[in-house]
Amino acid sequence: MSFPAPDPELAVELITGRRDPAPLLAEAARLRDEGKGRTVTYSRKVFIPLTTLCRDTCTYCTFAKPPGAGGEYLTPDEVMAIARAGAAHRCTEALFTLGDRPEDRWPQARTFLERQGCATTLDYVREMSERVVAETSLFPHANPGVMDDAAVAALRRSNVSMGLMLENISPRLMEPGMPHHDCPDKEPAVRVATIEAAGRHRVPFTSGILVGIGETPTEVIDSLFALADLHARHGHLQEVIVQNFRAKADTRKRRDAEPTVQYFARVVAAARWTFGPEMNVQVPPNLTEDFGVYLDAGINDWGGVSPLTIDWVNPEAPWPHLDKLRAVTESAGFTLQPRLPVYPEFLTPDWIDAPLLAKAGASTDAAGFALAPRLQEAAP
Repeated sequence: MSFPAPDPELAVELITGRRDPAPLLAEAARLRDEGKGRTVTYSRKVFIPLTTLCRDTCTYCTFAKPPGAGGEYLTPDEVMAIARAGAAHRCTEALFTLGDRPEDRWPQARTFLERQGCATTLDYVREMSERVVAETSLFPHANPGVMDDAAVAALRRSNVSMGLMLENISPRLMEPGMPHHDCPDKEPAVRVATIEAAGRHRVPFTSGILVGIGETPTEVIDSLFALADLHARHGHLQEVIVQNFRAKADTRKRRDAEPTVQYFARVVAAARWTFGPEMNVQVPPNLTEDFGVYLDAGINDWGGVSPLTIDWVNPEAPWPHLDKLRAVTESAGFTLQPRLPVYPEFLTPDWIDAPLLAKAGASTDAAGFALAPRLQEAAP
């Protein structure tokens, strides 16, 4: 008997265990094999935390800091030093991550930007992305927060892909006492508008959900279906990340329970079921000790893994050594394959401007995967 078509009510019953989730997990694995075969990918990256200043105050974040307590910008020289070190370690991705619009909150941010000749932080992202493309072998992937059409169009010329996590579609999480209260850039409609803008401008885009921050199972599934609707309109979601919340010291959610591996694996399988065989579904491998379990839930990608830089968003969770990543993947019967920050199916003139496409072509094999690096460097 065939598994039913994706259905929100059934998905909630399956992830909560009100119905036996085993058929869901089997269907997710089957769909992954149908669309992606037995290849699991990852992106060899350096993490460039362009600024740790932010105007939002999320209750689970340790990345953003105020001025004087770690909140600052990287200078151009610091950015390029990280990028060149990444190139020397045969990385292919420069992941630009930063706080949202810090200049709207912090005068120190405005002063720094004025010294760089930039009106906004997004202008600074564009300048640094262009330098990385011009001066190194890396490919920028900007994850700079909320963007309008003009910012997306400007960054597209130097970024082969971009990203913004939806996190959750429910505005309830914006209410007082909830994790996104007093976080204007976490408003679901605002984040959806950014994802829509990326679709209009034909940007290969990464989005996803964050599981365990106080949402209900129904809100988890609603978020997956909201992303599926966006992808149906534009076809631009190159991957969907399903990320598990990790409680961090020195945050208001430090004592909150994290999602169990069993529950989270069901959510991962529901994502595969919702998006079907062709979507790239990713789970970060550094946020679960036994991360190989997600191969049974239908993933085909481990995301960015760095031999050089920490995970600045989850600094308490070191990346797995690349040799371990390969061993876990291969022991489950898969082949581990490096990729660029843009997936092979998006390496076409419809999605990438000619200069970047030519550079990508020189860095990939006939199937569009990154030319394989050696995997013996130790992780930090």
